[in-house]
Amino acid sequence: MAPAVVSGRSIRDAWRALLIGGLLATLAACGGVIPKTGGPRPTLPPTGPTTLPSSPQNALAAGVRRGPALSALRMGAADAAGALASFRESCPKLIVRKDGSGLTRPEDWRQACTAAVNWGAGSPALFFSSFFEAARIGDGSSYATGYYEPEIAGGRTPQPGYTVPVYAFPPDLVRAKPGDAPPLSSGRMPLGRYAPDGTFTSYFDRAQIDAGALAGKGLEIAWAADPVEFFFLQVQGSGRLVAPDGTVTRIGYAGQNGLPYTGIGGVMRDQGLVGSGPGQYSGSMQGIMQYVREHPVEGRALMERNRSWVFFKVLNGDGPLGALNVPVRAGNSVAVDPRYVPLGAPVYLDMDRREANGLWIAQDTGGAIKGANRFDTFWGAGSQARLTAGGMSGRGNALILLPKGVLTRLGAR
Repeated sequence: MAPAVVSGRSIRDAWRALLIGGLLATLAACGGVIPKTGGPRPTLPPTGPTTLPSSPQNALAAGVRRGPALSALRMGAADAAGALASFRESCPKLIVRKDGSGLTRPEDWRQACTAAVNWGAGSPALFFSSFFEAARIGDGSSYATGYYEPEIAGGRTPQPGYTVPVYAFPPDLVRAKPGDAPPLSSGRMPLGRYAPDGTFTSYFDRAQIDAGALAGKGLEIAWAADPVEFFFLQVQGSGRLVAPDGTVTRIGYAGQNGLPYTGIGGVMRDQGLVGSGPGQYSGSMQGIMQYVREHPVEGRALMERNRSWVFFKVLNGDGPLGALNVPVRAGNSVAVDPRYVPLGAPVYLDMDRREANGLWIAQDTGGAIKGANRFDTFWGAGSQARLTAGGMSGRGNALILLPKGVLTRLGAR
């Protein structure tokens, strides 16, 4: 069975899961910090009207209005150039995929995409003002967080100190045949394995895999140095392994063992381990890691409460892949709710956080990124990216850039 295909942006969803509420959401995301020491605490997803269950279910239902002329927006040359490069990478997907927001059709993007390919020395800002017009979804009031690509010690070959196996998707992890197991609430058959007697059963869980259930099956694609950091990278869904010689291997989500995810931050809370009192820890990722390291036996048992296990594949591109299946770029790519923003569309943010201002390209999604005008900005890899992403919590206004003519067709005022 082929591995399930999900967003590389699963890089984001996870570290918010480690908050006291136990949500599996990104740094955002995806959504994802694997700090070695200290660092910012994750920011909570917004609780405003853009995330309420009763929110309109797509951009058309939320309401679409014309925004200001693009010439009135502050577009820096470097910012626009980066956005143009990411837009160009998105175009092969844009011109063929169905837009879940209801705003655009594949043919709407063809003129801009053709021009993007041939846009040479001309002003990048001029490109956007020539082919796009601004739209406001709902009231345009936006909230933005940040995510980044975690980086831990690891390599492709086993060596002293690098003993934590990184497994590929196992061939015996399959979906049950109809009649062999009850279907899931979604109607799909569950993931698991067939025992030697032909009965369908759950796949190996985290404790069993930690104990060696997959050892010797030739599934190892890499080895990590630290089981704790690897646990959090699994929660993220992708990241970078850095070997002692500096070699970097990028790994991405290939599938999951079919067992439910348990946020261990929530488990710690239930056990009274989270708080500000003596013997308690913060509910942030840093606090959880501190507890696990200070109590190795209890910490391993805590991690094994999360029975879910993520399998990986080696990524050979120059960046982690987002939901659009193109690389996400630091400072240029943003995760959105595709019901409200077409994947591949330019987004203009005017926030109370200067770093987040300017043009972005919607190339990713995330479990915590729900509702109109909810965004998660991508900052790359490394310590500065971790600091920026971890501290990102901005509010302001958002505009979606749509190909010229779309708003007229939609009857937007």
